[in-house]
Amino acid sequence: QVQLVESGGGLVQPGGSLTLSCAASGSMFSIYVMGWYRQAPGKQREFVARITSSGITMYEDSVKGRFVISRDNAKNTVYLQMNSLKPEDMAVYYCNAARPGTPSVYWGRGIQVTVSS
Repeated sequence: QVQLVESGGGLVQPGGSLTLSCAASGSMFSIYVMGWYRQAPGKQREFVARITSSGITMYEDSVKGRFVISRDNAKNTVYLQMNSLKPEDMAVYYCNAARPGTPSVYWGRGIQVTVSS
């Protein structure tokens, strides 16, 4: 069982930056593929970024070049650095952990990111 707790959300002006953190409990964090998803009002949850245990990253097209996902296995934490934020980035952001080779997937409760002037 893995518990995920997001932090770092809040209000930011367009063009600003914000870094989200996701702290994971439980063992074997380093083997999990960690990801970030988001859900805007009235829309489905969508993929944002993910990072494998070996550090390979993948991004949704609209955030490429603006967002950076990283992980610190010693701290059981994954980060999402968000730069040049746009109003369309406003959503609830969810942390996700998937154990490769198994159906085990875990979600955090989500954290609000508001982009507004």
